[in-house]
Amino acid sequence: MVLARLRRGVVGETRRVCHVVPVPDTNGVPDQLLALCGAVLRRGESEWLPSVRGMPCERCLAAVAYRARHRHTEVLRPAS
Repeated sequence: MVLARLRRGVVGETRRVCHVVPVPDTNGVPDQLLALCGAVLRRGESEWLPSVRGMPCERCLAAVAYRARHRHTEVLRPAS
């Protein structure tokens, strides 16, 4: 997983939120990536971020929380 957002000038500042993006298992750099929220980030229109910068995408955060909770639940499930 990486953090990314649309570059300045591609969209207005209020839409430049920090997305959580799964990195696909492919060779090379894909033309577009799909954030957990469903946003499409195209090569040349987005930038990688070393940490959360600006406002985080609420839908991406909810998806991360859901995945973390789901994995945590499976790990703590009682043995049968």
